[in-house]
Amino acid sequence: MIRLNKYMADCGVGSRRSCDKIIAENRVKVNRKPVSELGYMINEFNDTVTVDGKKITPKNKNVYIILHKPKGYVTTVKDEKGRKTVMELVDVKTRVYPVGRLDYDTEGLLIMTNDGDLTYKLTHPKYEVTKKYIARVEGDITDGQLDELRRGVVIDGKKTAPAGVTLLEKNDEGCKIELAIHEGRNHQVKKMFEAIGKQVVFLKRTEMGEIRLGGLSRGKWRYLNEKELNYLKNI
Repeated sequence: MIRLNKYMADCGVGSRRSCDKIIAENRVKVNRKPVSELGYMINEFNDTVTVDGKKITPKNKNVYIILHKPKGYVTTVKDEKGRKTVMELVDVKTRVYPVGRLDYDTEGLLIMTNDGDLTYKLTHPKYEVTKKYIARVEGDITDGQLDELRRGVVIDGKKTAPAGVTLLEKNDEGCKIELAIHEGRNHQVKKMFEAIGKQVVFLKRTEMGEIRLGGLSRGKWRYLNEKELNYLKNI
């Protein structure tokens, strides 16, 4: 959500103060309904705003959403094998693209946007954006193996950076571990566990920096809120 006067300013109507004056003069409609209330909030992605009968739109409008990607979807715009893609799960007017990838059999948080600069910052290792995963592995796991993950393991001939590792649960079905990394190498989490002799049977990404999946249901998406957008702008 965004204040109507800010949205109008972003569309080039004028300064926020001059936009307030236009609103007070009852010259603005939101979804065909007159609005004269200062401080009025709108959904900048779905609401239609007109000034003096003319629709206004922001210049170079960026869209930011998060999706709870389910298993069984590929993180691409199109798939040559005809598999379902994450694009089928979102419904926005502006074309957005996945930031990074989640494997076909992995679920969890996926950011989608049309902001190329942000995509670069979130995926390039030099910005060290921490990504958190919940992994379930078969069988027992020792403290020594967890320490190996913390120190870094060799995958594809190169050692991974130190990781944050927390054992969340251990039972007859296996172990559940939270893993925090800032690299984004191909199939990295699965390969890290393979390096210590463990097989991942379930994998879910829960966080990217300060963006958290929370209670968002599988297959559902939402726009990022103002706090989350402010965080992304300051990476």
